[in-house]
Amino acid sequence: MTHDPSQAYETQAVQTAIPRGLGQSVGVPIHAAAGFQFETLEQAQSEFQQNTGLSYARLQNPTVRALEERLNVLEGGAATVALASGQAATLTAMLSVCRAGDHIVSSSSLFGGTAGLLNNILPLMGISATLVPNTPEAVRGAIKDNTRLVWAEIIGNPAGDVPDLGGLAAVAHEAGALLAVDSTWAGAGYLCRPLDHGADIVTHSLTKWAGGHGSVMGGSVTVGSRHDLSRNPIFTEGGEASILNVRGDQALAWRQRWFGAHQLGMTLAPHSAFLIAQGLETLALRLDRECQTALALAQWLQAHPAVGQVSYPGLPDSPWHAQAQKYLRGGAGAVLTFEVEDPARFLGRLGLLRIVPNLGDNRTLVVHPWTTTHGRLPEATRLAAGVSARTIRMSVGLEALADLQADIGQALA
Repeated sequence: MTHDPSQAYETQAVQTAIPRGLGQSVGVPIHAAAGFQFETLEQAQSEFQQNTGLSYARLQNPTVRALEERLNVLEGGAATVALASGQAATLTAMLSVCRAGDHIVSSSSLFGGTAGLLNNILPLMGISATLVPNTPEAVRGAIKDNTRLVWAEIIGNPAGDVPDLGGLAAVAHEAGALLAVDSTWAGAGYLCRPLDHGADIVTHSLTKWAGGHGSVMGGSVTVGSRHDLSRNPIFTEGGEASILNVRGDQALAWRQRWFGAHQLGMTLAPHSAFLIAQGLETLALRLDRECQTALALAQWLQAHPAVGQVSYPGLPDSPWHAQAQKYLRGGAGAVLTFEVEDPARFLGRLGLLRIVPNLGDNRTLVVHPWTTTHGRLPEATRLAAGVSARTIRMSVGLEALADLQADIGQALA
């Protein structure tokens, strides 16, 4: 089916990558295959040189390809690669533009797994990182001659800060670097499409709102069409044989698939791709409801005498409210944090809400980031990410507001 960019998100989410015709399935079928056939040596040789068709399932699979097409349309991208997890997507995005001797500037308000990559894993490869507050001014001050990437989250996990995407893009591009945005909390392009605001790379943990039911792992990397690679030696070294010269405007997308799938083998399984593609079809309905409930809960918690600081960018007194209104459409996300005096007692008294280290489920999930998702990070890094020993992170699901309030209220009593 030909993509119509004028169609609404909800239409694209249910129609993209589903072929028409007699006998075609109305939905994305599962192709369980490790390899695909060739009829001649020449066909096989051409495919292994070009990688444009189907050869081996580590590289391409029709089910995964359908998911990639759908994600690419929803994000307004030029190319997308789907991978086995959000962490795989993050690593692929970083390694696609960085090598030993290079530098990354990142927001300090980060998912614990991303902070772990920047602080613990990439230094083993000779790639350094500087974590700074989530502002263009702080990023500009940390830029070096070898900075290749600026990294941010569309809504900081779990601080709830919203970056100035346009400002970050301008700073990154001025230095010859790219801007990558982990847009997981924006729900696969529903609340925001960072590429429209100057980002060059968008990553997702598809495990979250894209899957939506806590039943599948997945990740994706989407690239735009306007990125400038001319100052990155990875793409320019080699003269006529350089990646940029050989691959042209497909250079960045090619390197990400080559790195994440071909070389590292972080392949998304066909059944997982099927589940995520189904999840995307109801994402708009779910996230609309969850954003509404999250705002109502944040307002209610602010007025509760047993609750300390509440962080949610949809609150008018949030320092990130103006940027949330500028960059997020239809809601400020489905996650909020709040502080309680005794987190262990509060969590132990909950009856309806579940203590689960996940986000984007259709059930409301709570967790204590200080001891779980961010627990292995140094204390200073946790504090910089907006996590204190009293912080509770809540990913709001589809339950009735009154039932959520009743359970939270009795746990706080």
